[in-house]
Amino acid sequence: MHTSAMEQSSRLFLPSPSVILAAVVVAALCWAYWLILPGLVAQWWREPEYSHAFLIPLISGYLAWSRRDALARVVIKPGYWGLALMAGALLLYVTGKVGADLFLQRVSLVLMVTGGLLYVAGGPVLSALMFPLAFLLLMIPLPGIVFNSIAFPLQLLAAQVSSVALEAVGVPVFREGNVMHLAAASLDVEEACSGIRSLMSLVALGVLYSHLALSNWTPRILLMLLVAPVAIAANVLRVFVTGLLAHYVSVDTALGVFHLAGGWSVFLLAGALLLGASRLMRAAGISK
Repeated sequence: MHTSAMEQSSRLFLPSPSVILAAVVVAALCWAYWLILPGLVAQWWREPEYSHAFLIPLISGYLAWSRRDALARVVIKPGYWGLALMAGALLLYVTGKVGADLFLQRVSLVLMVTGGLLYVAGGPVLSALMFPLAFLLLMIPLPGIVFNSIAFPLQLLAAQVSSVALEAVGVPVFREGNVMHLAAASLDVEEACSGIRSLMSLVALGVLYSHLALSNWTPRILLMLLVAPVAIAANVLRVFVTGLLAHYVSVDTALGVFHLAGGWSVFLLAGALLLGASRLMRAAGISK
């Protein structure tokens, strides 16, 4: 009896097969992907367009933690389709490594985590954590060619619309590409003023808000379709006000304090517009 009790007690301290599988998967992930993470974090720090990405893993972690009660009721059963997903993630990683494509390597990290979770814990757990996992994709910077193909047209659009608006209120302006020539100064609508920064952050904010606050897919899709127009409109307003200040007040005022505060003001204005749009949809009964 004494020996049996000791054996039973020792079993309590032995890790379960799921824990062992999880440890193996985590170790494999750390070994394969540890070189990716420093470069990813450095890009978040270096490029303001992706500074919001520091919050993405924290938000995903919180969302996963908030579902702990539901997860506690789920029966953990390994899902062997996870091995296929992990193999696909590994193939994507190798493709990105061979082609020097950081985007593919980073996407494969999220896919590998997803596949590992499916293999270790099973489909019900993966289903419960699907949104936190998918939300991690928003921390991955776009490929340079895609980013530039978005940013430059936005620069031209912001300059064009702002020029028309300034002329409409009596401010003489001559536009040359993304440069607006005023009587007092020439304003260059650079990449930072194109709206791309607020657009990248607003996409993450819109996805999170629509998931938490809206009840079905129709208002969620409508809200996401509004993200780009709202970000562009808010940024055009920023460029327009900058032109007014340069013409009627001073160039130092336009390119000084207002320009520095403009990025935050654009994001806050765009966020307020999205919130207002969401409330209008609720008032109209679209979100029900």
